[in-house]
Amino acid sequence: MSALVESPLQLLCAVEAFADGHLRTPPGDRTRVVARSDVPTLATAVGAVRDLGLPDGLDVTVGPTSRTLDDAPVHLVGDPFSGVFQTALARSRTVGRLVVVDDGLATLDVARRLVDAAPMIRLTAPAGPLRHTLGMLTTRRLRRLARAGRLTLCTMLPLDDELTGALTALGVDVVGHAFGWLASRPADDASSDVDEPTVVVGSGLVADRLVHADQYAAWLTGLAADGPVRYIPHRRHDTLVTALFEQLPGVRVDDPGAPVELRLRGLRPDQRVVSLPSTSAVTLTRLLTPRGVAVLPQDVPDAWWTTRATPALRDHLGLAAHLARAAGPRSTAGRHGSRSVA
Repeated sequence: MSALVESPLQLLCAVEAFADGHLRTPPGDRTRVVARSDVPTLATAVGAVRDLGLPDGLDVTVGPTSRTLDDAPVHLVGDPFSGVFQTALARSRTVGRLVVVDDGLATLDVARRLVDAAPMIRLTAPAGPLRHTLGMLTTRRLRRLARAGRLTLCTMLPLDDELTGALTALGVDVVGHAFGWLASRPADDASSDVDEPTVVVGSGLVADRLVHADQYAAWLTGLAADGPVRYIPHRRHDTLVTALFEQLPGVRVDDPGAPVELRLRGLRPDQRVVSLPSTSAVTLTRLLTPRGVAVLPQDVPDAWWTTRATPALRDHLGLAAHLARAAGPRSTAGRHGSRSVA
């Protein structure tokens, strides 16, 4: 089996997919997941996952990516929008079974484009003719795999019935997970050094120039005024903004480091997690609300958005709060919910 992961979340979801039995190889063979060596913080994430104790039969390494898909019976990918994956898929004559795992909210866009037969082009990417052609070829190839019963979507996202039904009608095997493997790992030592009552999970929206940095900084300053805050920067973070946060009284800034799903799984019920709309709001809801920890995704006020944030992208990112509510226990979602930071 071959697997390509290009982000910490993809790595974590690949391990979950293996633990759930979706990536099993013939007896005696081992499954190998390769994490891209040129992605910041991914090597750190690999080390953190290994430290938890990998499931038997699974190896995770950091290395170069292949230009083609090999003849393994099962392939795993976390980002069908990736140019690396799309090029490898186009160069491969035959593909066995393909398992798609989560790459954040982008997985919803992948699912919709698959159903609508639209080209696999991410919302933030320029739609030039070459990229459009490669994206369309990818969609057609994935739909053929689905019709042949060789495409699986393994997701922690709470997909609605309409989208799930459309994917199933196309032939996609949709399977869900709630981070069962990670939840089974001992959490006694996790988050033992996080004493602050509020943990803020940083957003990549500032570094991506989708949200104004001054508005974002003012929001964190307001949170710090209410009490001590632990701030965990996104792996794509604006270094100037992060440096400013380090000077704020009551704010302790961590390194981006390992995935927050690993670092925060041991939080106590008297602590809370706050973030802007993001995938981590959904993943942490899955992991922490059963422990009584409040996870609070905050709506982004209209004034925060830059001109780079198109209406379609805003709507897409705005789904995070809805999905976080759907991912948690019904009573917890209703009690905490999301709120505006205006």
